[in-house]
Amino acid sequence: MKWALLATASDQLTAEMWCAVLREAGIAAIIDPRDAVSFLGVSTFACRVIVPEAMFEEAKEIFTDYFAQDDIVH
Repeated sequence: MKWALLATASDQLTAEMWCAVLREAGIAAIIDPRDAVSFLGVSTFACRVIVPEAMFEEAKEIFTDYFAQDDIVH
């Protein structure tokens, strides 16, 4: 499966929240494995939320409807 970058959160907790909302909507969202550091606790660094390419447009619509654009790291 190919993954696409949906958004970058300022930290892991925010990224986890975004993924949970997307999963509730039926989107298989995850944090890019290179960004999460679970063995050290929760990352305070930016984390990328990725979704399957085939679900990107649906995920983008749900994401932009639910979250303020001010929360996204550019």
